[in-house]
Amino acid sequence: MRDASSGNASSDTMEVSDETQAPGARWVSQGGALVLELSGPWRGHRAPLPQPPQADAVEAVRFAAHALQSWDAALASSLWHQLEPLARRETPLDLQGLPAGLQQIVTLALDSASPARASAAAVPGPVTRVGARAAAAWAVRRKTLTFFGEVLMSLGRFMRGRSDMRASDLAWQIDQTGPRSLPIVSLVCFLVGLIVAYMGAAQLQRFGAQTYIADLVTVGVVREVAALLVGIVLAGRVGAAFAAQIGSMRANEEVDALATMGVNPVDFLVLPRVLALLIVGPLLTAFGALVGMAVGWLVAVGIYGVTPLEYVYASMEAITLPHVLVGLIKGTAYSVLVALAGCLQGMSAGRSAQAVGDATTAAVVQAIVWIVVVASVLTVVFQRLDF
Repeated sequence: MRDASSGNASSDTMEVSDETQAPGARWVSQGGALVLELSGPWRGHRAPLPQPPQADAVEAVRFAAHALQSWDAALASSLWHQLEPLARRETPLDLQGLPAGLQQIVTLALDSASPARASAAAVPGPVTRVGARAAAAWAVRRKTLTFFGEVLMSLGRFMRGRSDMRASDLAWQIDQTGPRSLPIVSLVCFLVGLIVAYMGAAQLQRFGAQTYIADLVTVGVVREVAALLVGIVLAGRVGAAFAAQIGSMRANEEVDALATMGVNPVDFLVLPRVLALLIVGPLLTAFGALVGMAVGWLVAVGIYGVTPLEYVYASMEAITLPHVLVGLIKGTAYSVLVALAGCLQGMSAGRSAQAVGDATTAAVVQAIVWIVVVASVLTVVFQRLDF
C-alpha cells in the first residue's frame, strides 16, 4: 500500500513539473542556415521568440519542433512576425519541421508577404489582361444600355398613367434645375459671348466688315455656343448633384427600401430628374442665346461703332427658324444627357462615402464626354441635311 501511495505521489509530482515547464526557443546555425528549435508547452504562453542572429545575411531558415509539446495561435502569430521580414526579402523558408497544423497557418499568413507569390497572383498574362478589359468594357456598356432601357420603360409607364413618379417631385426638380441655374448660365454665356464677339469683330474689322458682327455672333451663339455652354454648366451643377443625391440614397439603403415597398426606383428617382431637364434645357438654351446676343450688341455698338438699330436689324436678318430649332434641339439633347449621366452614376454608386464621391466625378466627366460626342454627330448630321 505504501509503495502504491508513493508511486501515486511521484506521478502527481511529474504531472505538476510538466505543466510548469517553461517553453523554449533558440536559434542554431547549421551549415549557413538558421534553425529555430522549439520545445516545451507553448499553449497559453505569450513569451516572445528570440530574434534571429544576422537576419540580413540568412541564407535559409528551418525549424526543429520535435520537442514541442503544445501550441496555440499565439505561437503562430509570433512566428509570422519573425518570418515576415525574411519572406519579403525572399529568404528560403523550410517549414517542414513544424507540426502540420502550425505549418498550414504560417504558410497561409506568409503567402501575402512573399513578393514573388503576390506578383505571380496579381499579374495575369497578356491574353488574360485583354480579356478582362474587354469583359469590363462590355459590362459597362451593358449596364448603360440596361439603364437607358429602364428609363424608356419608365417613360412609357408615365405616358400610360402608371408611373410611381409624383408631380411634386417633378415640380421641385424643375425649380432646382431651372431658375436656380439662371445666374451661372447668365455669367458663362455673357463672358463667352463677349469673347466670341470681340475676337470675331477684331478679324472682321481688318476687312471693314464690322456690320457682319451681328451675323457672326447671332448664328454662332444661337446655333452652337449657347447649347454647348448650357450643357457643360448643367453637367457641373446638376449632373453632379443628381449623382451625389442618388448615390447617398444608395449608401443609406434608401433605394433598396423603395424597392422593398414596391416603388420603382427609376420612376421615383430618375424620371423626375430626366423630365425636369427635358423641360428646362431648351428654356435655358434660349435664355443663354439671348444673353450672348446682348453682349454682342454691347461689343459692336460700344467698341466698333456699329449703330444699335443696324445691329438689331442685321441680327433679325441672320437669325432664322432652322438656326433656332438646331440650337434648341442641341440644348435639349445635352440636358437630357446630363440627367442620364448623373442618374446612371448615382444608381451605380457603391455604398460608401468614397464611392459617392467617385460617382459624382464620373457623372461630370461622362456627361461632358457624351455632350461633345453628340455635338459632333448632330453638327455633321445637320450640315449633311442642309438644315
